[in-house]
Amino acid sequence: MAGGGDLSRPQGRQATLIRAAGFFLFASAYWALLPLVAREQIGGGADLYGVLLGAIGVGAVAGAFLLPWLKGKLGADRLMALGALGQAVAMVLYGLAREPAMALALAGASWIGALATMSVSAQVALPDWVRARGLALYTTVFFGCLTLGSAAWGEVAVVVGLANAHFLAAAGAIAAIALTWRWKLQTGASIDLSPSMHWPAPLTAQPIEQDRGPVLVTVEYRIGPHDREPFLETLARLEHERRRDGAYAWGVFEDTAHPCRMIETFLIESWMEHLRQHERVTQADRLLQEELRRFDRSGNPKVTHFIAADT
Repeated sequence: MAGGGDLSRPQGRQATLIRAAGFFLFASAYWALLPLVAREQIGGGADLYGVLLGAIGVGAVAGAFLLPWLKGKLGADRLMALGALGQAVAMVLYGLAREPAMALALAGASWIGALATMSVSAQVALPDWVRARGLALYTTVFFGCLTLGSAAWGEVAVVVGLANAHFLAAAGAIAAIALTWRWKLQTGASIDLSPSMHWPAPLTAQPIEQDRGPVLVTVEYRIGPHDREPFLETLARLEHERRRDGAYAWGVFEDTAHPCRMIETFLIESWMEHLRQHERVTQADRLLQEELRRFDRSGNPKVTHFIAADT
């Protein structure tokens, strides 16, 4: 077959970004407001601010030693939730305490736990060839939320006061745990994104220039009448992998004269880009394609390649 799909739902690759946004928007509050805590709440200066940052670092180092054990006991999603909860508790302590060293240590441990969990998820949620782009997008969300959150919490502190700003950020962090829980982080344990290289080279009657395009790929399936709905559900999962690997204008059509005949179509920008698709197919994609083959009566869907004609 020509194309790819894995066993994960589309939200698997988006989960890290959504969970990161929910975490960093509220966790940014204590980074943005920490200078005010040092100056107004404790009555110190630049030297005290440095000590407070050091306390966060000590907490982060201590938390790093506990990460392997916590991850084994809780798993990625619960560890991420625990990190967000720890941030919320720390921010409540910021609002209540005059000497928040313990709160800072807790914030540091929670920060490193959540950050490490999301960073791993961002790396294993995508195959090698697109991983750098995925990490760049994750980093953009990371710093974007820190920037927006810091500006927003500064304004909130002006309006409602420093302590109340911390309390509101803590409440938001707890609410974000529930609101983003349905998006599950990736651990790489159940999805093999290594290249499968199982697609045969496309047959051509004559040499094709690599920059020619677009290329239209059709995949013909013969489906039993009772398999229509489960087949379409499975094929819908494949759409996201086709697009991930460079396809666009993906669609499914059924023959009006023979409803059991289904045609999947998608376009690729050029012949070279389609050849790259062959290298991007993962082992998880192969498993999904095998699942689709079981619906096909022939057991081997027919793949056809068309290229835009020069006129």
